[in-house]
Amino acid sequence: MNAPRRALLFLLPALPVQAQTRWPERPVRVIVPVAPGGSVDAVARLIGRHLGEFLGAPFVIESHAGAGGNIAFEMVATARPDGYTLLAGWDSVAINPAIYRSVPYDPLRDFAPVVQTVRAAQVLVVRPELPARDLAEFVALTRTRPITLGSPGNGSIGHLAAEMVKIRTGAAWTHVPYRGGGPAMVDLLAGHIDALCLTLAAAIGHVRSGRMRAIAVSTAARAPALPEVPSLAEQGLEGYDVVSWQGLLAPAGTPAEIVQRLNAAANRALALPEVAAHLASQALDPVGGTPAVLEALLREDVARWPALVRAAGARLD
Repeated sequence: MNAPRRALLFLLPALPVQAQTRWPERPVRVIVPVAPGGSVDAVARLIGRHLGEFLGAPFVIESHAGAGGNIAFEMVATARPDGYTLLAGWDSVAINPAIYRSVPYDPLRDFAPVVQTVRAAQVLVVRPELPARDLAEFVALTRTRPITLGSPGNGSIGHLAAEMVKIRTGAAWTHVPYRGGGPAMVDLLAGHIDALCLTLAAAIGHVRSGRMRAIAVSTAARAPALPEVPSLAEQGLEGYDVVSWQGLLAPAGTPAEIVQRLNAAANRALALPEVAAHLASQALDPVGGTPAVLEALLREDVARWPALVRAAGARLD
């Protein structure tokens, strides 16, 4: 065999690897399943900006809201697995299969987890005029007078977190679902509803100003952003731990090398002091870790929610 032919044969096995290592050669789309302005969109933009700096191509944020996130979830689940379409996912990707009669994706089969970016507590808040300052007083109050409790939506993690409290305490209230946390907060601040369960990141400014009173946070330990407020577990609900999470996912079949490069860059971004400080100011805790961390969380959530959704009657058709 002559030397040029030997050289060609030596190069051939390396060509697919070289093709992968050239990624990304064009902008990467990050599909956000909610409208601009919320924490999912904000975190995607924050992390996406640094991914672009570290990986040498723009990460373009595209909002595709609707159907509880299912529109965006389907877009990414059916996208070409080439590293150029990513999902800024959050807990609804695992909750929705329990809520809707059918969804156009499988959260475990159709995605390649990349990294969990942040986690956030839910917080139970009441209007300040309500005579309840802790969980025991709030539960007792629900048994003596009609109470309305809002959430960002039927089947949202805020709704399900509150339903877990109701089931475990025997509290009684009328659930008022909204299309997002913003409208729900407006009605609480106006006194149209008595209580609300939503992400701490959305409520913390109003809690600090005194326009809302925080009864409890949903994480097993107190939230670093609001250390004076006890957790539900501290107030008698042993083992209670409900966390809202966000993370990056790619279509299933995305090359492992690309997933690993994305994971490394995202962890590098999350470790930046300015990123950590910004997230802390929004009551969001950076997580990071390997793709396996997010995969385990997805599996846990997919198994966790169906029974509670049935108990809460939170199905959407």
